[in-house]
Amino acid sequence: MALSLLQMAYRGKVKLTPQQARCAIEALPYENPKLSAVAHGHFDGTDFASRLERAIERSKSPLALNTPAVIERDPSELKKPNARYRRF
Repeated sequence: MALSLLQMAYRGKVKLTPQQARCAIEALPYENPKLSAVAHGHFDGTDFASRLERAIERSKSPLALNTPAVIERDPSELKKPNARYRRF
């Protein structure tokens, strides 16, 4: 095991060549598991899988948009020239 070999090396029990030390250092992640964060939930619908399923179902439904507001206007108003926008 690379960990025990490196421990013996820094305790002075063995003398490693630079290549042996480098190989032992590189082999460490493959021999010992890395500690990492793990998400956990309860069985009341708050775990990650059930939330993901609900989000997928919501994404399949059409997006609810507000209906556009209708502007009331007089159709004859557009036929006359608008004095406010004249330059001359």
